[in-house]
Amino acid sequence: MTEAVNPSAWVIWGGFVLAFVFGALANKSNFCTMGAISDVVNMSHWGRMRMWFLAMAVAIVGTALLHTQGLIDLTKTIYTRPNVPWLSMLVGGGLFGVGMTIAGGCVNKNLVRVGAGSLRSVVVLVFVAISAYMTLKGLFGQWRASFLDPVVLDLSAWGLAGQTLPQLVAKLTGLSGNSVVWLTAAVVSIGLLLFVLKDKRFRANNLQMVSGVVLGLLVVAAWYLTGHVGHGENPDTMEIVYFATNTRTLESFSFVAPTAFGLELLMLWTDKSLLLTFGIASAMGVVLGSMAYALSAGQFRWEGFASVEDLRTQLLGAVLMGFGGVTALGCTVGQGLSGVSTLAMGSFLVLGSITAGAVATMHYQNR
Repeated sequence: MTEAVNPSAWVIWGGFVLAFVFGALANKSNFCTMGAISDVVNMSHWGRMRMWFLAMAVAIVGTALLHTQGLIDLTKTIYTRPNVPWLSMLVGGGLFGVGMTIAGGCVNKNLVRVGAGSLRSVVVLVFVAISAYMTLKGLFGQWRASFLDPVVLDLSAWGLAGQTLPQLVAKLTGLSGNSVVWLTAAVVSIGLLLFVLKDKRFRANNLQMVSGVVLGLLVVAAWYLTGHVGHGENPDTMEIVYFATNTRTLESFSFVAPTAFGLELLMLWTDKSLLLTFGIASAMGVVLGSMAYALSAGQFRWEGFASVEDLRTQLLGAVLMGFGGVTALGCTVGQGLSGVSTLAMGSFLVLGSITAGAVATMHYQNR
């Protein structure tokens, strides 16, 4: 009888394939959070922002469907815990927003650029990885753990089991079960869709419309992959576990911490305790998916730094993104799509902080 495939293999290869599509589509559609914010600030153009909001709406509805059908358990994610490290989220998100602006793009955008031939983005990602690792386990981590993370809002003291909007609505209204999840998801997603679809030009842009929907569905598929396919009994310990995730629970796309774990794996390759994970595989998938599209479209070209000043600002931005992304528990994708899809209040807080940091930096640059 054929031996069953290890769930870890499904999670890793599935994450790679989903991220491959994510990277190719992000390259083709020029999906970029920093670019979307810049378009609004500098040109009052909302096209890419609407694509981002559309992806959010789709991700919220799809994730709610998985949770209410019992296919995944969102209460287990890092985003929905009752303890809200609000200071870490504000500071980390703000610094990430500053960093991605002066670095010319978030971590996801730099992964896409690496696939398109940007040597500059290779250097940026190396410094993001070093900074992120220092924030996880090194010097920056000591600062984070000593000064930021202890400042926590404990929602369990208010009778909330977690920090999601449905749980808050349930507490305020007395509703319970799947109905409150669907009510909250419907209100948020319909609000986003009304804003997205009211623009005639955006409705006529098939590339951005399709890209927004597919990117949102990829976030949902990643939740299903790690939270359902990768959830089961460990044959060695007989414990129910989530296979091949760095957080040891279900995950969707997030790209800051995985760059650190990827660098650690490369540096300590012979350490058998370190394994390939969903996050590392998804980061690789974005790069190779972007490369596949760039090569097929004839857009692959080598790119370096324009000047020493360019190098200096990009590296500063990389360090800020590494520190900010880990401290805020995610980036523009990790919190802005994956976290928001869980309707976690902390994710909306981080998203607002990232946006504020980016907008403030853009105004400073323009001045």
